[in-house]
Amino acid sequence: MRNVGAGAVTVKSLAQLHKQVVACERCERLRTYCGEVARIKRRAFADWDYWGKPVPGFGDERAWLWIIGLAPAAHGANRTGRVFTGDNSGNFLYAALHRAGLANQPHAVRIDDGLELSGCFISATARCAPPANKPTPDEVAACADYLDAEWRLLRQKRAILALGKIAWDAALALAARNGVSIPRPRPAFGHGAHVGLSPTLTLLGSYHVSQQNTFTGKLTPAMFDAVLRQAASFR
Repeated sequence: MRNVGAGAVTVKSLAQLHKQVVACERCERLRTYCGEVARIKRRAFADWDYWGKPVPGFGDERAWLWIIGLAPAAHGANRTGRVFTGDNSGNFLYAALHRAGLANQPHAVRIDDGLELSGCFISATARCAPPANKPTPDEVAACADYLDAEWRLLRQKRAILALGKIAWDAALALAARNGVSIPRPRPAFGHGAHVGLSPTLTLLGSYHVSQQNTFTGKLTPAMFDAVLRQAASFR
């Protein structure tokens, strides 16, 4: 639930927005969980000083491609402080972005590892790691105005790539809040699905880059590369 007043976020830069995200205390359940994870840690990361706070977006403010994921991983971004960093999902994602020429290196290990994105920005539907990787609808709603702020600030966006159905639904709701008329029937999520939000902006869908999908072959590197090429066609 939204425990602290959550209205429209009025910021003039991504840097200002990132500070607001990191300081957010809106969702008591999520803040408690992230703190517990940061305190207890995973044995393999016992020597880490976990981030344990909400995780801001990352990337190029001039991005044409905006990738929206689900939420930080408990021992990934909640540990490192950067989206999709320090876990297998990030290994898959950044390797693909590197192949597509959107990242300067194929790996993301820690916040100071030198990773840079060009033409791409990544954020999440929820900014705190949720128990069982499942934010509640209220928790998703509590982060909605952070997506709204990114919508306003990412002025050169041409394609939004939603990773998974929750991100797809959040992206459609985001577009609607920002004056886009959503087609009826409401566009259904699917890998490779796409819908025009305006003459210059397209929403695309992909299976999430989670281990559950990539380790089982539901999502392969070739499949994700194809979605990135599809996104580039709308640039």
